[in-house]
Amino acid sequence: MSKQIRTQGPVIRRHDQVLPTTTDQRLLTSKGDGAWAHADPWRVMRIQAEFVEGFGTLAEVGPGIGVFGSARPTRRDRMYTAASRIGRGLAEAGYATITGGGPGVMEAANKGALEAGGVSVGLGIELPFEQSLNKYVSLGINFRYFFVRKVMFLKYSQGFVVMPGGFGTFDEVFEALTLVQTRKVTSFPIVLFGSSFWTPLLGWLQDQVLESGYIAPTDLQLTQVTDDPEEAVALVTGPGPNARPESSAHMS
Repeated sequence: MSKQIRTQGPVIRRHDQVLPTTTDQRLLTSKGDGAWAHADPWRVMRIQAEFVEGFGTLAEVGPGIGVFGSARPTRRDRMYTAASRIGRGLAEAGYATITGGGPGVMEAANKGALEAGGVSVGLGIELPFEQSLNKYVSLGINFRYFFVRKVMFLKYSQGFVVMPGGFGTFDEVFEALTLVQTRKVTSFPIVLFGSSFWTPLLGWLQDQVLESGYIAPTDLQLTQVTDDPEEAVALVTGPGPNARPESSAHMS
């Protein structure tokens, strides 16, 4: 018997009930004749339902910080240890820890928050491979659509701590940078943890992107880099370098 399992929003599929594609994949690859006109309006209702569920569940969480990073570090990895200390520090500072709810860095941050008596939030996503919310999540939501999930991260976080990771981590940090750069969100600290990992990327942004005139010098000041978990907590819970005195509002 197959051991496959897939979470699709509130639905859990196992064994022969696991579909070969994800909800996001079916939305983005729909092609053909005018049949889309009959299917997509119903998808809008499902998307709306995910927003309603997310807003309703997270509205009373209180101040929170998003923590991002690779799902691959094990408990012996120094980034796992650091993420756990960050989660603990956020809890002690009165902030909820909001992660993608998966393993690795996400699990570690949730673990630190939960063990310190804080609110430990996991925002899961339907993926083509097995992944469920880690056991340290005290409040979890599973989403079908990446873009709905990203809105929840940005709306209910007061800042991000971004640890080393892959494409998903880059996606989150560059989306946040774009929203801060364009003033869609304000007073939103973005802390990059792990100088040896992030410094080459920041150097490329300065040497290639800035020098080519594609960003402004001030855009390179939107992040702060540290190797110390306690400093990361202090930086992300402070006003941040991108705070704008004309507005204390976040994302509304």
